[in-house]
Amino acid sequence: MSREERRRLIVTAVGDLGGQVRLKDLADRLGIPAVTVRRDIAALAEAGRLVRSHGFVSLDHPGPERAPDHDGGPGAGRTVGLLVPSVGSYFDEVIAGARAAAAEAGARLVLGIAPYRAGDDPVQVERLLESGAQGLLLAPNLLPGRHSPACDWLDGLPVPAVLLERRSPTPDGPGSRLDTVGSDHRHGVLRALRHFADLGHDSVLLAARGDSWTAEEVRTGYHEGTRLLGLPQLPVLDTSTAEGTQTDAAPLADRIAEAVATGTRAVLVHNDQDAIRLPPLLRARGLRVPEDVALIAYDDVFAALAAPPLTAVAPPKRAVGGAAFDLLLRRLTGGSDLPVHRVALLPTLRTRTSCGALAATP
Repeated sequence: MSREERRRLIVTAVGDLGGQVRLKDLADRLGIPAVTVRRDIAALAEAGRLVRSHGFVSLDHPGPERAPDHDGGPGAGRTVGLLVPSVGSYFDEVIAGARAAAAEAGARLVLGIAPYRAGDDPVQVERLLESGAQGLLLAPNLLPGRHSPACDWLDGLPVPAVLLERRSPTPDGPGSRLDTVGSDHRHGVLRALRHFADLGHDSVLLAARGDSWTAEEVRTGYHEGTRLLGLPQLPVLDTSTAEGTQTDAAPLADRIAEAVATGTRAVLVHNDQDAIRLPPLLRARGLRVPEDVALIAYDDVFAALAAPPLTAVAPPKRAVGGAAFDLLLRRLTGGSDLPVHRVALLPTLRTRTSCGALAATP
């Protein structure tokens, strides 16, 4: 297990356990030596992802928050539940945006976590309601275009709710009558493709997972974007197994090297974790980033920390959390007659050093 994987497990476990967790209990739960857990927690605390206090650890956004002691905020006295599939990566900024908006409104925010594929969304929602949530911000386990009867509970919620970074998978599917606020990932992919085209690339390879809403939208965006720009649609390189687990990056590097040999020298990779692993593997195959391969990551959670720093599509994660909370608050403060909202925020492209200018082929 890599250090980053271990630390991601620690953050997830702290969120699952809720409140303050003893370091020893955390080590026992994960089966990791206490000294290793202590060292990882120190690093996570320094990075602002966890909070340490006298042998205990908690999330920086530790579930229930006390609302500010004032009566002027429009959300004063209200409690809002927030359900996300994970912490420690993409959804951290979504949480931060909702948290800041709640604090400004004087509301209390309660966090719930329902991991991908676990199927316990309804259980976590029930716990949020039991904690006093009068409205819900939800990122449930939905996939585009796939009606899942397991998500029919979305149509029977007893309180107002807003889907964030999700929408109903079909026009009349679960949650189709709920407000939604999310990133327009298809537009984000189009921005990456345009950037490659502006640099002179006439074909772009996509490597993507297939186990999340974002991944499916990225794939669809690739097909739509290449068609719009007149680029060939190459077979997508799948970076996840049928069970949704991460694949070995070496075969992916091999396939990229094969594509480079046939003239495709631009690669879009969803997500940062998979993209960051590629430069050293490609270097071992005689290919340098960006001199031989131009690389763009999708998500921009860790892309700036790569060597070289990766150009990345950055969904407006924090803004999504804030906008979703604001919309929910409008519902809670008398906005029941509002039409259903479908809010799509556009990602940006953060240019770093992993693309360069396309060198002339000898």
